[in-house]
Amino acid sequence: MKTPAPDARLLLRAYAAGIFPMAESRDDPELVWVDPDPRAILPLDAFHIPRRLKRTLHAHAGQVVCDRAFGQVVAACAAAPERPDSWINPPLQALYGQLHEMGFAHSVEVYAPDGALAGGLYGVALGRAFFGESMFSRRRDASKIALAHLVARLAGAGYTLLDCQFMTAHLRRFGAVEIPRARYRELLRQALDAPAPRSAFGVAVTLPWGTPLSGTL
Repeated sequence: MKTPAPDARLLLRAYAAGIFPMAESRDDPELVWVDPDPRAILPLDAFHIPRRLKRTLHAHAGQVVCDRAFGQVVAACAAAPERPDSWINPPLQALYGQLHEMGFAHSVEVYAPDGALAGGLYGVALGRAFFGESMFSRRRDASKIALAHLVARLAGAGYTLLDCQFMTAHLRRFGAVEIPRARYRELLRQALDAPAPRSAFGVAVTLPWGTPLSGTL
């Protein structure tokens, strides 16, 4: 069933119940509510980083920062060329902007050495759960770099759940798995009931694969 865009607090309640919104197209002003079964998650203690990406992380000479250009990241995800009919419509963009201002939505941004925004991702943080929403790349492997940094930040801060929503071949290569809806809801309940985690987005951390995060905010 389609509905108009909710307010930001209703959106947070939906995430807490395991439900998230999507638009059927970029131009459709209404939303549909999604509750997949099975659900894709990426276990933070089983993140697999391919050898070539390790080399890329070591060689990356640009900055990887958080929350410097949240709106640009969401807009880039909505306009990514591999998604000609994006599920991110203007009402959703506005809602995620509100969640960012409230401190619940965050972005990881990858900058090239020349200062250009090369890629990134964004999602919603609630309790010890992070709901990954979308990512984009303008240069090779930029979204993969962002994902590696996200996982390092979440694991280091004590998060317990990284929700990927739907399985893709891309995510499977990094260790994502599908679990039944009932199991997902139990993991979500545990993540929401646990004490609040440490900050994952405003502090400097080190990648567990030996590459320091550069230029962190």
